[in-house]
Amino acid sequence: MSDDPKALTDAEWREKLTPEQYRVLREAGTERAFTGEYDKHYEEGEYTCAGCGTVLFESNAKYNSGCGWPAFTKPAEDETVEEKRDVSFGMIRTEVLCAKCGGHLGHVFPDGPPAEGGMRYCINSAALNFDKDD
Repeated sequence: MSDDPKALTDAEWREKLTPEQYRVLREAGTERAFTGEYDKHYEEGEYTCAGCGTVLFESNAKYNSGCGWPAFTKPAEDETVEEKRDVSFGMIRTEVLCAKCGGHLGHVFPDGPPAEGGMRYCINSAALNFDKDD
C-alpha cells in the first residue's frame, strides 16, 4: 500500500475499510440518523479519520445538536479538513472532507452554537475513530 492515502487504489481502500466505512468515506454515503457509534459519545479524546488516522476533531468541540450525527463546532485544525460545495440531492450544502485522504466526512452548516462560532460540523460516525485521552 502507498504511504500517500490519496494514491490508494479502490481495491486497497476496500481492503483497509469496513463496508460501511468504505460507503461513507469513499462513496460519500451517509449513515442513518441516530445510528452512529459516536452520536451520543462524550468521552474526552480525539476523533480521527477512519481512513488515514488524521486527528480531525477534539472532544471539547463536540456537542449534542440533536441532528442524529456527531456534531462539532470546529475541526481540530483548520487544515485537517477541506470544504467543497455539494449540490447533490437537489440541495446546496458544504461537504466536509479529510484533507489528507480525501475521505467524505459529512457536511457543515451555519446553525451551530453562536457563542462557538455558529458552525455545525455534522459528521458520520463511520468516518471516525476515537482515541480516548489517558
